[in-house]
Amino acid sequence: MTQQGTGDTGPAGMRLLDRVRRASRLRYYSRRTEQAYCYWVRAFVRYHRLRHPREMGEQEVAQFLSHLTLERSLAPATQNQALNALCFLYRHVLDQPLGRLGEVVRAKRPRRVPVVFTPDEVSRILAQLRGVPWFVAAMLYGSGLRLMECLRLRIKDVDLERREVTVRDGKGRKDRRTVLPERMLPYVRRMLERARRYHALDLAEGLGATELPYALARKYPNAARELMWQYLLPSYKRSISPYTGREGRHHVSPDSIQRAVYRAIRAAGITKTGSCHTFRHSFATHLLESGQDIRTVQELLGHKDVKTTMIYTHVLNRGGLGVRSPLDRG
Repeated sequence: MTQQGTGDTGPAGMRLLDRVRRASRLRYYSRRTEQAYCYWVRAFVRYHRLRHPREMGEQEVAQFLSHLTLERSLAPATQNQALNALCFLYRHVLDQPLGRLGEVVRAKRPRRVPVVFTPDEVSRILAQLRGVPWFVAAMLYGSGLRLMECLRLRIKDVDLERREVTVRDGKGRKDRRTVLPERMLPYVRRMLERARRYHALDLAEGLGATELPYALARKYPNAARELMWQYLLPSYKRSISPYTGREGRHHVSPDSIQRAVYRAIRAAGITKTGSCHTFRHSFATHLLESGQDIRTVQELLGHKDVKTTMIYTHVLNRGGLGVRSPLDRG
């Protein structure tokens, strides 16, 4: 953008959005978070007719957030993301933290019961999938992973002997361990072999360096080319990293997995509004149905509060709220 609102220059003549990107990378935020923050900063500036954020403050932020609810009818989570982006902008980029926002029309968060597949529906969906999409869907259901948690797994994060998966820097920037299904062991070995082949090919062409989290690339200069740090699910094609500018192999695209799962749900004749995340809901619900302790399920899912996990007790396979209908009584 060339408008005055995002044409601000900071250190060394850096434009505003470039400063947002730089600040997010210094704090090791994910690429998706960086993209989302840039989107909301741009939307905020455009809403206020290209005024620079430094000339605005709490009142303009409150007006923008209310606009998202009243005129655009956005979900509460989306409004919260916009708020986080603007707080980040003012605190870490402009160095003028926001105070009280005053009257903001907040979107109300509806309490929704999660969509859950039955075991038969899971089997029917998996039967429609092949290759990497099948593997990802099976891991989401078998280990309770989020989609990006699965795609970001490194080879070192999968322990075949202990039958466990380590999730690094998950939601809330927390690590956790979860179960690796015994049924998945031969398929994990195939994916490990696939990753080894891709890595050997890249090394033979003078490449093979993957992106490392945090400052590990500086601390361990050779680690990026080690097999253990490669993605378990590398992309078919190499690409140029926006961070390093080097050619390398990222993980499989989440969009391709989401499209494959959507088509599989429809092909299986299932009318529920399911997605990749529904496999995670199903994992939790089916564990609770089998008698697993709710605290254990909480740990496997990585929930901070057990109240979050308790939502699955409302969708157990026992009818409405676990109540037996009087029509079913003899």
